Amino acid sequence: MIHDLTDPRLLVGRWRLHRVIDDRRGGERSVVTGELLISPDQDGLLWQESGRWERAAGAVDVRRTLHLTHAPAESRWWVCFEDGRPFHPWAPGEQVVHPCGRDTYTGHVSGDLRGWNVDWLVTGPEKDYTMTSQLTALE
Repeated sequence: MIHDLTDPRLLVGRWRLHRVIDDRRGGERSVVTGELLISPDQDGLLWQESGRWERAAGAVDVRRTLHLTHAPAESRWWVCFEDGRPFHPWAPGEQVVHPCGRDTYTGHVSGDLRGWNVDWLVTGPEKDYTMTSQLTALE
């Protein structure tokens, strides 16, 4: 039920993260396993990922921090990079697009409060991959 995800404040908590990256340009499929912690902060919500990226060149620890901020004038939430730059609107059930240099990230969030996916198709002259993240409630 997509409507369950429209208010990201309902996602506060710990989530099991399983991400598959299918890099068509590099000919490699890799996996990230770990956790996502979503917690309140002064500007909205803090999104903190940590995990282990298993790939052909070896495993490495990975981390990523994002912010979810509410834009009252737009009546919507935004996903922002750690430095505050906007990434994309939080719009479960809708396609979102983020231009990154000459490449384009096309994303989609789906699921419900028990489990949800964040899917990205990344195309352009520099990149050609899909990234599917499955998030399952831990608490």
